[in-house]
Amino acid sequence: MKSEKNGNHSSHNALSMGGLLITLGIIYGDIGTSPLYVMKAIIDKSQINELLVYGGVSAVFWTLTFQTTIKYVILTLRADNKGEGGIFSLYTLVRRRADWLVMVALVGGAMLLADGIITPPISVASAVEGLRIISPEINTIPIVVIIISLLFFFQRLGTSIVGKFFAPVMLLWFSMLAVLGIMQIVYHPEILKALNPMYAYRMLVETPNGFLLLGAVFLCTTGAEALYSDLGHCGRPNIRVSWVFVKICLILNYLGQAAWLMTQEGNLLSGQNPFFAMMPPGFLIIGVIIATFAAIIASQALISGSFTLVSEAIKLGLLPKLTIKYPSVIKGQLYIPAVNTFLWLGCLGIVFYFRESSNMEAAYGLAITFTMLMTTILLAFYLKVKRVPMPIIVLFTTFYILLEGSFLVANMFKFLHGGYVTLFLSGALAILMYAKLQAKLIKRELTTYLSLGEHLGQLKQLSNDVDIPKYATHLVYLTTAVRYDDIEQKILYSILQSQPKRADLYWFVHIDVTDEPYTMDYKVKILAAEDVVKITLKLGFRVQQGVDIYVRQIVADMIQSGEIHLENKYHLANCQEIGDFKFVIVNETMSNENELPIIKQLVMDIYFKVNELTTSPEKWFGIDSSQVVVENYPLVIKPMEAIRLKRTHNGSPSK
Repeated sequence: MKSEKNGNHSSHNALSMGGLLITLGIIYGDIGTSPLYVMKAIIDKSQINELLVYGGVSAVFWTLTFQTTIKYVILTLRADNKGEGGIFSLYTLVRRRADWLVMVALVGGAMLLADGIITPPISVASAVEGLRIISPEINTIPIVVIIISLLFFFQRLGTSIVGKFFAPVMLLWFSMLAVLGIMQIVYHPEILKALNPMYAYRMLVETPNGFLLLGAVFLCTTGAEALYSDLGHCGRPNIRVSWVFVKICLILNYLGQAAWLMTQEGNLLSGQNPFFAMMPPGFLIIGVIIATFAAIIASQALISGSFTLVSEAIKLGLLPKLTIKYPSVIKGQLYIPAVNTFLWLGCLGIVFYFRESSNMEAAYGLAITFTMLMTTILLAFYLKVKRVPMPIIVLFTTFYILLEGSFLVANMFKFLHGGYVTLFLSGALAILMYAKLQAKLIKRELTTYLSLGEHLGQLKQLSNDVDIPKYATHLVYLTTAVRYDDIEQKILYSILQSQPKRADLYWFVHIDVTDEPYTMDYKVKILAAEDVVKITLKLGFRVQQGVDIYVRQIVADMIQSGEIHLENKYHLANCQEIGDFKFVIVNETMSNENELPIIKQLVMDIYFKVNELTTSPEKWFGIDSSQVVVENYPLVIKPMEAIRLKRTHNGSPSK
């Protein structure tokens, strides 16, 4: 196996015209479709006036500047893990600084996943609702449901073919945003004054409930976290350069919508969307089609990002093992059926529950503010790791906690208007992650390790005991023991006591998930020549765990190098086969001999119940099921107090 140390694992990570186009197609779907609903959400049911319009677009401009440009594009993109980004990649860079940081990553990841469920519905619904300008009575819900359902159906086929169309469509989309904006600005050039931050300040303090408008303003930057998560697909240079073009197009469109709104001063929106209302009538149907395609691309980027996020959480031990498929040869592209179904059902639930994009706006953005706050905390530790002067770290952390804290407070008022939906989902995911983490710690504390060296004699004796039927040529066990001389008691029990298993070679494989994304290395320690070998696989947190393939390659390599010899194990001369394999996985089950506190019992119950619904060990580790034996080992966490039975008669035979 080769280790991919180079973070630029993608050929388009280097700055290039092709890389810039691909970046447009992959990175900016979420943040790029925000003009569909942001200004409409700011105005909402208020009477259109200069303070609200100028202040709203000013707040959008400075939010994109401080939150997206400075925090994410300039600062956070520097925190790459061998070219990979996202909250879990950032966590792996700093997790050794403090144990409690895992809770920060856990909460941030759960919130990001839950809030992402609303992105496809609000983007697609906002685009399709543009048809109401042509036909006010049209029912858009069936159209939205069909588009979303088809989108999730095609996930299993991979996106390599469709992805080729992403870049030109998004280039067309952003160009359309800019042109539509300019067409309105020329009729009301005074709107450019709104770039003065004083307008944003006045809106917040002078408009009734002005502070709460931050909840709507925040929608313009919700895609910033996804932008960071997709760092590994395109690379930092392409993102930074392309963002200049994207931000200009976004700002021009927001200014254009504001200019159009000023032509309606004193009126109410009355269900109109300024994005579609400012289009020339003859262009409207084309604009709706382009907007719908852009919304689909935004949804696709969110779905792919969710797959990657869940995959990383699984490898880091924060989520149960789920089946992961790779529908194409493109690195980083994966498909998780359970997550796809969960997202699809969640999106349909959002559509049927809220029905209108305007209702979704009230719920959108609440959970993602938590994620951004968690990223700020992790980023502060990253700056400390990089030895950035403490005053700068304090200034950065204080500023963004206050800024994002303000967005959070404003968004909290969305709770009763639908925000509870995303918080409920994220809370459930966070509880699931917490239970998985705590169960893992409990099991680690209770695992008994024995010395392999002290049992090598018994293993060698068993290997050569012809009176016992041979179980396999290669008997492979997966072990959590890090040290070469350690082995779990349950594994030795399986080999020596449960049912003595004779094999020519005993292989103990330990998988070490590294902080680097694409590491593929291994180390070998021969503990007893021709009898016992221990392997340590070092796999990146984004690498598929194909243990079957890896072990076979290692055995073949060791035979070729002369480290092990199997010729004497076979009766056929010059046999090219490396022998049969049997993989034994020893699973823990809850023993009836347990008496736990309520919280620990609940944690373990959740852990084992969820495990029953998730991927089998052989599928997760990539082992042919015909070669796997799964054994159960009772886990005794806290033995029950001794019970004494009272004998009532001696049972002597009657005379």
